[in-house]
Amino acid sequence: MTENERLPAVLKGLRIPVIGSPMFIISGPDLVIAQCKAGIIGSFPTLNAREEKGEPIELDIWLQRITEELDHHNQINPDNPAAPFAINLIAHRTNARLERDVEICAKWRVPIWITSLGARPEVNKAAHSVDATVLHDVINNTYAHKAISKGADGLIAVAAGAGGHAGKQSPFALITEIRSWFDGPLLLAGAISTGKALLAAQVLGADLGYIGSPFIATTESEADPAYKEIISDSGAEDIVNSAVFTGIPGNYLKTSVTRSGLDPDNLPVSEGNGMSFKGGGSKPKAWKEIWGPGQGIGTVQAVAPVAETIDRIEREYTSALTRLKT
Repeated sequence: MTENERLPAVLKGLRIPVIGSPMFIISGPDLVIAQCKAGIIGSFPTLNAREEKGEPIELDIWLQRITEELDHHNQINPDNPAAPFAINLIAHRTNARLERDVEICAKWRVPIWITSLGARPEVNKAAHSVDATVLHDVINNTYAHKAISKGADGLIAVAAGAGGHAGKQSPFALITEIRSWFDGPLLLAGAISTGKALLAAQVLGADLGYIGSPFIATTESEADPAYKEIISDSGAEDIVNSAVFTGIPGNYLKTSVTRSGLDPDNLPVSEGNGMSFKGGGSKPKAWKEIWGPGQGIGTVQAVAPVAETIDRIEREYTSALTRLKT
């Protein structure tokens, strides 16, 4: 099956084959709109739209803004329309907001739904009721089979080297096993921060790259300014993998661990094994205080606008493709 045959229209025609991955706390309307206007699919977790009792529902406000700004952009730029956008739903049963967030996403007819931590047929059905495409993220072949059997349209293979709760498998193994039986839309996540890495993902068998970390260090992201600066000065060896902070192994920036009063090179295997925190306080919060980029941050040289980051990746991608063909 060719790429044009297996990809839905919403995943075609992008400037470069990329979805900007949804990052907890970091991804908001400014980042998503900038990514879409620059020609890639932008996304955010619905849980980033926080709520205050008695206030209007922020997710509803965010989706209205994104939809209207992209529609306006397309009206005045018919020859250079924005890419579509996506939302990320945490489908785990502990997410008390899931049902309500699904209703709001359906209301605004969000074109791409990314689901995580649980493949839920009812969520897929709701997405399909508004002609949305569902992509489910997985860390192994077993979860991939489950996701498709429960109605997902495509898969995001989260390999070793990705930010946050990354998978443990090499992208070579993970993509090969999934592609042995699945001909639908397939994305790859895991240290894809250059155009060369993006092309390599396609050579492996992925249709698109799923890129997060380079967009942390952009002017439009909601990351802490110190986080952005540290990323631009760090590389792969500045990442530590640990289950201490959430109970699930994840990749974290060593500098943020040090700032919390811990030794990133001597973390306990699990919480409570002699752990002590700066000032004798409570455990630092994952994502807010303990930062989780992927291993591809070594290519990030400075904080830059989203458009410049995408320009760079496109130049590298085009150059790599040219070399491959010669």
